[in-house]
Amino acid sequence: MNIAVLALDGAFDTGLAAVMDAFTTANELAQMQGLGSLRFDARMVGVRRRVRTAQGMQVPVLAADAIAAPDWVVVPAIGTKMPAPLQQALRRPDVRDAAAALRAWHAGGARIAAACIGTFVLAESGLLDGQRATTTWWLAPLFRQRYPRVLLDQSRMVVGSGPFLTAGAALGHMDMALALVRQASPELAATTARYLVVDARASQSAYAIADHLAHSDPLVERFEAWARHRLDAGFSLDDAASALATSKRTLARRMNDVLGKSPLSYFQDLRVERAVHLLKTSSVNLDRIAEQVGYADGVTLGTLLRRRLGKGVREIRGTRA
Repeated sequence: MNIAVLALDGAFDTGLAAVMDAFTTANELAQMQGLGSLRFDARMVGVRRRVRTAQGMQVPVLAADAIAAPDWVVVPAIGTKMPAPLQQALRRPDVRDAAAALRAWHAGGARIAAACIGTFVLAESGLLDGQRATTTWWLAPLFRQRYPRVLLDQSRMVVGSGPFLTAGAALGHMDMALALVRQASPELAATTARYLVVDARASQSAYAIADHLAHSDPLVERFEAWARHRLDAGFSLDDAASALATSKRTLARRMNDVLGKSPLSYFQDLRVERAVHLLKTSSVNLDRIAEQVGYADGVTLGTLLRRRLGKGVREIRGTRA
């Protein structure tokens, strides 16, 4: 498999290294397992002759227009993590050139994967319009506003859609690389994950800080404050809209625009967040916690936590801070 890893100036060091290390490790393990014909030929390419990472390390790159058509193009993140500087970075000439290069590679039959803030670079190309995708969880409101034609699911760690693969925040780079290895050999991907001590994590929801997202919009922030004071009560959209002096339609639209979910869904997210906090920081029994977050009993809450987070109550309590 020929893979072009597109390194842009200011690349996120950890993400770039994780991608290259995952493919290198997979190659070494393939040799050990007698799979000599299975190889991931990953080469770093750039749209500029000189590329430095966010930490100032020089990256040896091949010219993007000088390589043969790759099977996959991988777009790691650039090291710009907050909305204002990210929007500025996306206006850089090299980012515009990278978007053009992605369109050319796609036209030539290449599939494209991007992780974390690299998903913004891919979305700038327009190639994700009409496709399902994920991105780094705390920038989901900006992504949704900037690329309204992309079908965003920020809760997922990895999302495949047609010839595209996107992955979530930071160490989602590793999940993305392992997903590409898995396409060639599920067994090799599993072995590589074990060697690199990578746990399965299908969702970003367990890592998202709900109020960080909510604070990107005043109405959503006020809804969050209202909701947090009544997690033990039933949810009423009428009551919420009345308390916030807005219409149900406006509240629902704003919640969807900023968070990509309904007021009820976000209310349930806050219940889950509170339940996890109590499980990690107290010895209160599960039935009592369920009562505090508005669920009928501990069994119902436990089922919900496993469905939402992929973890049972014992696992959550075992990861106390």
